[in-house]
Amino acid sequence: MRRQVNKTKSVTVKNKASIDQAFQRATDSKAVPGIVATVATSKDIIYQGAFGLRDISKNAAMTMDSVFWLASMTKAISATAAMQLVEQGKLSLDDPIGSILSEFSAPKVLEGFAADGVPQLRDARKPVTLRNLLTHTAGFWYDLSNPDMLRYVEATGAVPILSCQRIALQVPLASDPGTRWEYGLSLDVVGLAVEAASGKRLDAYMRDHIFAPLGMNDSGFKIGEDQRSRLVAMHARGADGSLSSIPFEVEQNPEMHLGGAGLYSTAPDYIKFTQMILNNGSGNGHQILKPETVALMAQNHIGDLEVMPLPSSVPHLSKPMVDLYPGIVKKWGLSSMITTEKTPEGRSAGSLTWSGLANTFYWIDAARDVSGVIMMQVLPFGDQACLDTFAGFERGVYAALRT
Repeated sequence: MRRQVNKTKSVTVKNKASIDQAFQRATDSKAVPGIVATVATSKDIIYQGAFGLRDISKNAAMTMDSVFWLASMTKAISATAAMQLVEQGKLSLDDPIGSILSEFSAPKVLEGFAADGVPQLRDARKPVTLRNLLTHTAGFWYDLSNPDMLRYVEATGAVPILSCQRIALQVPLASDPGTRWEYGLSLDVVGLAVEAASGKRLDAYMRDHIFAPLGMNDSGFKIGEDQRSRLVAMHARGADGSLSSIPFEVEQNPEMHLGGAGLYSTAPDYIKFTQMILNNGSGNGHQILKPETVALMAQNHIGDLEVMPLPSSVPHLSKPMVDLYPGIVKKWGLSSMITTEKTPEGRSAGSLTWSGLANTFYWIDAARDVSGVIMMQVLPFGDQACLDTFAGFERGVYAALRT
């Protein structure tokens, strides 16, 4: 990651009030039930706010320390854990992952289905590597975004990933490694690789090597008693546009921690993580990653391939063909999506970003030395009110930086 070229100014009180008012309108109108957002430079928190309710069916106000399911915002943290082990020589970006995880030593690719519906498999033409896994070019998939794989699941009774069972990863690939960007289960495999290389369970490894050093005391796979009192309910958008809270919780005593989707955290915790990336791998007095590793992770690692809009075979979980930045070519580094042009909201070309299924989002703009985190808990992913709230937040931040 390049050192920033512009010194970020603090958000002024006037600018903060404008952002606050937009969030208040969104929650007062019930467009979204609750929001927590924060913005930081590599050194300072320059904005934070909490609005609305943790649970629309109750009267508990949202607070800055409210606990959210991160879903796929877990991925960047798992990637960081893996790259720490690459630095130590315990993992390699380009060796077959089967050399450390034997169950992935002979991957199969789904070719199609026979007339009777039986899946047709063949040997993959290349081994899966850690680089493939970190860039979503390994061929792993989510059934909610790949109709062929949803058909495979229905035909075989394959175990869903949220079961947190290791067997859920014993599925064929959708394409040969390195040939296509296919969003899916790759970072769950990375989590297993971290465990195999480190000799620690993924929760313990992250606690010891990322969370404790950065002071991310509210982050983890297991919801503690105090955290549960601050837990934000999951909400679903009905066909009429109304919101209701629904039961949801990632398995709390899992066989396998989900390196791709299992973490719970808070916005103040996650901004510490993004600040570490802005600060060339350093945070809270600890060097989490080497500066050259941070720079490597921010580079395009998928070549001429592009990140494509996300389809959906399960519309109550994700809107179909979600494209966060239409018209902009997107690439992928070793942890996050790269927007290759300046976005309409003001983010610099080359910035990093990603999101979580329940409409949580982050971005890291090294050129402007600014990072933002916004958390909501609404399904489906790509909910328009959530996307509008995120875009408005980002526009407000960049407008403030120009003042």
